[in-house]
Amino acid sequence: TKEIVMPKQKDFKRVVRSRMEKTGESYTAARLQLVRKKEADFAKLAGMSDASVKKATGRTWTEWVKTLDEVRAADKPHREIARYVSSTGTPDWWSQMVTVGYERIRGLRDKGQRRGGGYEAHKSKTFAVPVKKLFAAFAKMDFDVRSATPNKRMRLAWDDGTTVEVMFTSKGVQKSAVEVTHQKLPDKSAAEKMKAWWGERLNALAESF
Repeated sequence: TKEIVMPKQKDFKRVVRSRMEKTGESYTAARLQLVRKKEADFAKLAGMSDASVKKATGRTWTEWVKTLDEVRAADKPHREIARYVSSTGTPDWWSQMVTVGYERIRGLRDKGQRRGGGYEAHKSKTFAVPVKKLFAAFAKMDFDVRSATPNKRMRLAWDDGTTVEVMFTSKGVQKSAVEVTHQKLPDKSAAEKMKAWWGERLNALAESF
């Protein structure tokens, strides 16, 4: 069994206090919950495998947690954490994934929840077509497109006031991926519902090629 690498004592205390503010727990209770989170749990809490994050960023979740704890990331807003992760040479999309994963690991947000409230639904899929063809096919779907950068990103508006960010990534001449983030959802149930809905739409799109 690997030894659990904890942050420096003063940094860990800041993480505990951040959790206290979110959950209302006592210092002792918050500290106990954080200590109990073993390294093996990090991938599950983050919602992404250690292998995936290691391949994309060069670091495991344990290494990211240690790095971010050392710069007091638990005390910082989401955007500032993501900016720091990006400064390490991590691609923009993965900077967001690492930031969200860290926030989940440290108990700063639930799965699908944004910092400060509100929920999001995330869904991604890889397609055996060039990114240009994937973008064009997505653009033809019945969506209210508010802004777009060809072959890179798209912003959609929903009738209920929620918004959708769509990111496109080329993975080769005949391979590409799309990442959908449905934002401003009211609760966890709505996030789960929209995640399933987007899964169906992306599967249908794949079958159309």
